[in-house]
Parts: sequence; C-alpha cells; structure tokens
Amino acid sequence: MTPREEAVLVRAFVCESDQCDGRPLYEIIVEEACKAGLAGATVLRGPVGCRHDIHTELEVDARGKLPMVIEIVDGEAAIHDFLPTLDRLIGSGLITLEAVRMMRCGRREARA
Repeated sequence: MTPREEAVLVRAFVCESDQCDGRPLYEIIVEEACKAGLAGATVLRGPVGCRHDIHTELEVDARGKLPMVIEIVDGEAAIHDFLPTLDRLIGSGLITLEAVRMMRCGRREARA
C-alpha cells in the first residue's frame, strides 16, 4: 500500500452512441488516457440517463441513448495536461473535476 496522495478525479459524461473516427467515443478517451500514462480510467454504463428527456435501458428505443461515464484519476498536473485532449474529443458533453485522495493498493505486476 502506498501513502495517500492528492489527485483529481475527472468524470466525462457522454452518450453511448457518441463516436470519434467511427469508434465509440468512450473507448477513444480511455485509449488516450492510457497513452498519456494516467493512473486510471474506467467506463461506467448508466442504466438511466437524462439529457433532454429520460432514457432507460428498459426502453426498446433507448439503444444508443444511455449515458456512459468515463472516470479518470491522476495528479493535478497530469489531469490538467489531459484536459485539452478531452475538450478536443468531446464535441458536446459535460466534464466534472473533483479533488480526491488516491492510494495505490497491492503489488502491480510488471508488464511484459
């Protein structure tokens, strides 16, 4: 276990149908976060969302309209450097920033 460190949690809210270069936007964002060497990025799929009206996974016509939340965490400087990438990729959406304390647990295996 490592000591706790100050960090920033970014949440990017997009729609599951949002695309970039013919691919899902949430996948591109995670790839870019990985390329940037950020500590972590996770995509969460929302079963219910509201942009202009409510969409739920139980609706037949909701496919492609459900929310995807991308959470990215790292130190303030690294997140600050990554924000222009998010701004470029997300044509229309919402990004939130939250101060958090980050702690790495367990042993990280060396990648081959």
